[in-house]
Amino acid sequence: MRFALHLSFLLLPLSLLAGEPSAFGAGNLDSDNPYGLTEAEKKILQNKQILQQTKRNLRSQNNEIESLRERVDGLQSVLEAIAMKSQQNRVALGDLSKSRENEGSSTLERLQQLEAQTATNTENVLQLKTAIEELSKLIDQQSASLVTKEEYNALVDDVNTFKKLVATELKKKPGKSSGKKISNGDLATNAKNHYESKKYTQALEEYKELVNRKYKPARSHYMIGQIYYAKNDYGKAIAHYKESASLYKNASYMPILMFRTAVSMERTGDKKHAKSFYNAVIAKYPGSTEAMQSQERLNNLK
Repeated sequence: MRFALHLSFLLLPLSLLAGEPSAFGAGNLDSDNPYGLTEAEKKILQNKQILQQTKRNLRSQNNEIESLRERVDGLQSVLEAIAMKSQQNRVALGDLSKSRENEGSSTLERLQQLEAQTATNTENVLQLKTAIEELSKLIDQQSASLVTKEEYNALVDDVNTFKKLVATELKKKPGKSSGKKISNGDLATNAKNHYESKKYTQALEEYKELVNRKYKPARSHYMIGQIYYAKNDYGKAIAHYKESASLYKNASYMPILMFRTAVSMERTGDKKHAKSFYNAVIAKYPGSTEAMQSQERLNNLK
């Protein structure tokens, strides 16, 4: 019974590998720091980031407009109070004007004070009206640039539609022609020779062209992963190892692919999946060089 449980634990990474390519841990768009993204996944992540930025802008604009509205409401209250006071002064001024001749110099002084206060209030009212008009224009400008709920929903629909289009195009898009007359076999030979000579830039271009031509895409993706691995670009290496494994999981180079996938994961900080792949290599390819190397790295992995 213990042996059966132990065996099932070791075979668990194999079932992950046999499933969807996302078992590699790469291409996770919900991760804080996604790595190993394909070109399609990069496009989707870019649209997702645009959508998130739009949401943040929407909240910021709503807060700013609400603040402006509160300021307008406050100015309206002040304006109404000043207008009421001004009206009261006008009434008092009228009453005093009628009895000015009978009440002497003190009434005249009071009248002059009221006239001055009325003039000041009138000036304040004009200034407040101007301020309110400027704030109203600012609110109109903000409202004009504000993303409406309908526009936001339309953006979400556009992103989702783009995802579907990318998936469809990846399935049906024919390989691009490089314009070269060289045959697929000769191109593969050149790529192999350049890789073995460590001329990685040339080899990378040639293997990418082979992928575009759909010539042995599993092996071509594997070799692209090998080039990125040699250049210590582990995120891209994982992405192409994943593509290769999804196309042909019984390839002769699978022990190396799985081992180097594990190493790449370990070096990008994904120790959880790295351990799973090391265990998968040990379980599926016992006695192989990669199995022994996997055991050594597991022993040193904390």
